[in-house]
Amino acid sequence: MQTLIHQWVHVTYLETSKFTETYGFSGSQGTVNLEGVLIKPAQGAFDTVFLMMHPASTLQLLPLPNAVAKAGYPVLCMGSRYVKNDSALIYEKVALDLGACVRYAKNQLGFKQVILLGWSGGGSLALFYQSQAQQPTITETPAGDPVDLKSAGLVPADGVVLEAAHRSRARCLADWIDPSVLNEFDPDQRDSRLDLYSPNLPEKPPYSKDWLEAYHAAQLARVRRITARVQETLDTLHRRGTAEIERGFVTHRTMAEPRFLDGTIQPNDRPVGSCYLGVPETVNSGPVGLARFSTLRSWMSQWSIDHSRADGETCASKISVPLLAIEHSADDAVPQPDIGLMYQACASQDKEMHCIKNANHYFKGQPEQLAQAVTLITNWTRERNW
Repeated sequence: MQTLIHQWVHVTYLETSKFTETYGFSGSQGTVNLEGVLIKPAQGAFDTVFLMMHPASTLQLLPLPNAVAKAGYPVLCMGSRYVKNDSALIYEKVALDLGACVRYAKNQLGFKQVILLGWSGGGSLALFYQSQAQQPTITETPAGDPVDLKSAGLVPADGVVLEAAHRSRARCLADWIDPSVLNEFDPDQRDSRLDLYSPNLPEKPPYSKDWLEAYHAAQLARVRRITARVQETLDTLHRRGTAEIERGFVTHRTMAEPRFLDGTIQPNDRPVGSCYLGVPETVNSGPVGLARFSTLRSWMSQWSIDHSRADGETCASKISVPLLAIEHSADDAVPQPDIGLMYQACASQDKEMHCIKNANHYFKGQPEQLAQAVTLITNWTRERNW
């Protein structure tokens, strides 16, 4: 068993925000400061590193990075500028953060190959970054603010691994948001025909096809109503021409996904009646629900199904580096089709996909499934002489 070294890493680069969007000095003082941990075996020299970044979380305490490092490959877990607070998150700026970390891994840490290991929400981020590093197109955010990825000199990664990854945060929200909410400012005003957790709801699992279609249409309509309000508010603030240019707001009830109550929807080995965050009905109105707190600009970049560019399936079609996709068959967060859809969309000629039977989202209490993932990742890497 490898003895591991955990090395604190600080990545800083120049960037100035037009206003302070995160508490501290990320951008507002002319620099962005990112922190992370390099986990590596105590002995040996290494040419390849796995780089993990989630848009809004830290990853070094997950079982996967330490297990991969124990198997002989260094893992660099980096946080974006929005770590542990996604309320103001702009995906285009997260891509700049990830680009700074790729560059640091190659130029400062000396790794020849950097492989993006995209776990959960980090999967669509990895594909978004790689697509812009290979074919940069973006010069402004969906809200119209300048952010130039075309001239940022993003360094492409050498490969991408998707592990228990969903297609995008915007797609998840559109699938999970509670369509029964009629008034965004009073979440107790609800449509009883769409109130998933009401004991009086006539529909019971397994839900009928017609009801599910109406339910999902109402979910999409709610997301788009919020987007329209966000755009209208941004336009109003812009027309006023004052120093007030941003606002925050709350989106109530965002975990009402029928899939978590009905195992016949996109069936896999997940438990029914729970999700990765706990009891779905509790999560629906709890503080950790998707998009619970958001700024106007963040909604456009992160949560709007029609505007967010960090869509894994779309971005996968624009990458050509080797891809490894790993599905967890008992994933209690990621929709069952997502890994396969991104795999199928990937333009790379060198790609493969595997499914780990009975693996849940976090490998909670699952050392055997964790070991299978590590074997898949390390074998795939060695086969490419990395």
